[in-house]
Amino acid sequence: MTLKIVLLVQEVNIAEKLKTAPDGTYQIGVLIGSFIPFVVLAGLAYWMYASAKKRDKNV
Repeated sequence: MTLKIVLLVQEVNIAEKLKTAPDGTYQIGVLIGSFIPFVVLAGLAYWMYASAKKRDKNV
């Protein structure tokens, strides 16, 4: 149930936003905003990996 809500909220038509963009700076903002979740997840994954590696090194 929660996953369906999250997927519904994340469903954004980026191509439509770019087509109706008022100017180039809006297009850049849409592109950056669409990549932020992936960057955050990659950072979180790296942090988890590094902390797990450090914990194994201490044992």
